[in-house]
Amino acid sequence: MLIRFLAPALLAALSACGGGQTGDAADQYDVIIRGGVVYDGSGAPGVPADVAIDGDRIAAVGDLGEATAQSVIDAEGRAVTPGFINMLSWAVEDLIEDGRSLADIHQGVTLEVFGEGVSYGPWSDEIKAAAKDRQGDIQYDIEWTTLGEYLEYLEDKGVSPNVASFVGATTLRAYEIGYDNRAASPEEIERMQAHVRDAMREGAMGVGSSLIYAPANFASTEELIALNKAAAEYGGMYISHIRSESHGLLEAVDELIQIAREAGVPAEIYHLKASGQANWDKLDQVIEKVETARAEGLRITADMYSYPASSTGLDAAMPLWVQEGGYEKWAARLQEPENRARVAEAINNPSDEFVSGITNAGGPEGVLLVGFKNPELRKYIGRTLADVAEERGKPFAETAMDLVIEDGSRVQVVYFSMSEDNIAKKVALPWVSFGSDGGSKAPEGVFLNQSTHPRGYGNFARVYAKYVRDEGVISMEEAVRKMTSLPAGNLGVKDRGMLAPGYFADVVVFDPQTIQDKATFAEPHQLAVGVDHVFVNGVHTLRDGTHTGATAGRVVRGPGWEGREANAE
Repeated sequence: MLIRFLAPALLAALSACGGGQTGDAADQYDVIIRGGVVYDGSGAPGVPADVAIDGDRIAAVGDLGEATAQSVIDAEGRAVTPGFINMLSWAVEDLIEDGRSLADIHQGVTLEVFGEGVSYGPWSDEIKAAAKDRQGDIQYDIEWTTLGEYLEYLEDKGVSPNVASFVGATTLRAYEIGYDNRAASPEEIERMQAHVRDAMREGAMGVGSSLIYAPANFASTEELIALNKAAAEYGGMYISHIRSESHGLLEAVDELIQIAREAGVPAEIYHLKASGQANWDKLDQVIEKVETARAEGLRITADMYSYPASSTGLDAAMPLWVQEGGYEKWAARLQEPENRARVAEAINNPSDEFVSGITNAGGPEGVLLVGFKNPELRKYIGRTLADVAEERGKPFAETAMDLVIEDGSRVQVVYFSMSEDNIAKKVALPWVSFGSDGGSKAPEGVFLNQSTHPRGYGNFARVYAKYVRDEGVISMEEAVRKMTSLPAGNLGVKDRGMLAPGYFADVVVFDPQTIQDKATFAEPHQLAVGVDHVFVNGVHTLRDGTHTGATAGRVVRGPGWEGREANAE
């Protein structure tokens, strides 16, 4: 086969695969993507090349000459890349409602990774009952118990992207301890470790935590080390929404590094940020800590979303003591005058022990209300907490408490708490990948009953539009690497994240000049544009910018999966 214009990484991959196939007229493939600029995922510059697909795999990359295919795509003027990996996805229920994953497929995302503290298995009967009770617009029967069964449920149902998950430390604690603020007993830790081992054998990527929330925050560092030692037996990693992203940021990063060192696992910081203007200058110290640990030989990484605002609930605005025991006890406490006074004091007067998310957002004007379970409260969607408090005639702290009680949920909000300069700085870090921290919705149906953060519709497209094309913060090849081979390598995923013969055919074709996020905070339900074609496991899922309806997504399993060796044979 005559190979021309190939990046070194592609040449090495072709050599390893025996040089690929010849490019004469006798060659016949299922699909040929012709004439594009191929960014193979390695970080090497793009090169003019063709990409051939047979079945679910990449068959050849290079100058394919007169080779033919059942389907030929003209990619002139387009970038051709591996499919993008969403390191922090909350599409866990969106894919049950609508398996097409329109928001992310339209950005080129072909793998959704779940498990930020909460995982959809293992679930006890009590966890299932609570999950059923929490269901809002999306209603479904819970037909699984373990994490592996949940992922297989999605695949069997039919979803467009591939799916993977960490096992959630929050879920394990709820399973064995409940929602009480107490240390785990040795016997409880042993049982949680057994759950970790089971999940790893089913294909979990490792252990995920979300330590700013109750009951996750009630876990000690030693408990987390113990869980991760169990994951380490199977080659798993640790990934964490660290214990603080504001006043205690530096200490929280130290804890993650300690867990990685003592448990013997790679570790990743979820959605790296310094939240609250008073903490923006701490980011440089965080970077120094991570790079020192990396120089020591620890595999410490991070992921991020490309927006200056976060999105979570009003639980992040209130101290953890009031939330102990779960939502019902939280809401009951908020109705007691003495507790309301204590919560209001904590919100209004930051301390070394607690800083409210409202404070980090600069006050109630920086808190946008985006999601309510109670239809009667949805009139407040798209308005600030300050605006709603004024209308209701109460202080903003009391209004926040009232909304939690009246909605029957934590209430989904957006906190504007980050620095644009810091976002650009994080984008440029070579060890930072990307995760939306959002769902993958559709601008139709039940999804329109709520607002949402625009990151769920635009996180990946925004990187190419703003930070590659418009501002030149990173190169195209580096952006592709940070969405493909970097996260695949961090996860230990084989045969994905590169365009090379033998790899799974998760492929994206997009126009670097027109790719653009369209979602805004005011109007978030807007699909990104500029992605022309997406293949998932060789199946054409987005054609000429329109979803084909294909649901070829598969479960992508971690390094401890029991079926890996048998599958390889």
